[in-house]
Amino acid sequence: MKADAKVWALALPIILSNITVPLLGAVDAAVMGHMDSAAYLGAVAVGGLIFDYIYWGFGFLRLATTGLASQALGRDDGDEARAVFARAGLIALVGAMGLWIGQSLIFQLARGLLEASAEVEALAEAYFTIRIWSAPAALMNYALIGWILARQDARGVLIQQVSINVINVVLDLWFVMGMGYGVKGVALATVIAQYGGLLIGLIRLKGHLNALGGGWQRQRIFDLAQIKRLMGMNVDLFIRTICLLTSFAWFTAQGAKMGDVVLAANAILLQFQQFTSYALDGFAHAVEVLSGHGVGRKDRVSFERAVKQSTRLAAFCALAFAGVYFVAGEAIIGLFTNLAPVIAQAETYLIWAVILPVVSVWSYQLDGIYFGLTQTSYLRNMIIVSLAIYLPLSLFLLSLYGNHGLWAAFTIFMGLRAITLGMTYPKVKQKVFA
Repeated sequence: MKADAKVWALALPIILSNITVPLLGAVDAAVMGHMDSAAYLGAVAVGGLIFDYIYWGFGFLRLATTGLASQALGRDDGDEARAVFARAGLIALVGAMGLWIGQSLIFQLARGLLEASAEVEALAEAYFTIRIWSAPAALMNYALIGWILARQDARGVLIQQVSINVINVVLDLWFVMGMGYGVKGVALATVIAQYGGLLIGLIRLKGHLNALGGGWQRQRIFDLAQIKRLMGMNVDLFIRTICLLTSFAWFTAQGAKMGDVVLAANAILLQFQQFTSYALDGFAHAVEVLSGHGVGRKDRVSFERAVKQSTRLAAFCALAFAGVYFVAGEAIIGLFTNLAPVIAQAETYLIWAVILPVVSVWSYQLDGIYFGLTQTSYLRNMIIVSLAIYLPLSLFLLSLYGNHGLWAAFTIFMGLRAITLGMTYPKVKQKVFA
């Protein structure tokens, strides 16, 4: 069908680019998992989680940029589309400077919250103090990817993301396996790759700006009403992202309390979920762009078509991921580590990696739809409700069933995100198209 083809044209390149992100995490985990101690793998898991908090906390730069630019382009307002990128870029640079200044405080706070072993903490600190220097490039890349995606240039996103992660993987293997830099090599590879990706993204941006025409208008960029709208969205998305990251951080922290082996096993199984989420986000990004254009044109028919087609394809892919994990999960675990205790623990809890794709796909799709509608307050409110239920529920189930209980609570949290957003969706759609 034509509608399917349009969704696939956007989603497939994004899926391919997105899965290179957890692929990089998988390479990091595999390299560290073949060191002589589970602490190396645990350190990268902890260090990576800190940067998830930092960078995903600025994820609104991608999400808000795509939603607002898509609506501006749907109205054929090129000057406003340029202004959307300029505002996001300025926020990215200011935010990066703040992270550099506050880096010591950030790590000390993370150390107090995660309560890992002394060996894991020392290795994680070495990782953190190097990778923090990628902040300007990492945050600017969010703004670039968001804007390029709004132009429906999924191929450009693919080129940039794949370039970042190929550079990262190659340097990862060279610095760690070839030169023996350990966790410092993993961090250094990431820094270099992010700046390489920034250069590629700026080149792509220049081509789009030349094709778009128009110009940079200071009054547009610093329009107080638009800045207020952007900051309102940013606050909503920041809170939403922090809540999402808190769910992962809480999960990791509870696993860390059960020892380095459980921490390492959970880190491996979370890689399964990362692969799934980044791949299925391709459909969420596609529906965000297509629905955003529909909202900009006030075209309810095209909006609903985009929602229906992308969700159907996403559900099919979620089932495919679950099937792969069910059939080949144990073999995949063996690719991450050769440590027998870690393998045994990961295999014990593998069933949750099988279940999660078919539970979490609905929340990913609804996120994309709400981003396209730019109705971010609902995303904020519903995830707060879901997190408020998840945290005490996880403690209760953990006390009864151990790590199985922890995984069960996390799965329920993903389901609650979809249920709460689904309940408000009809009202939100009616409001936007009234």
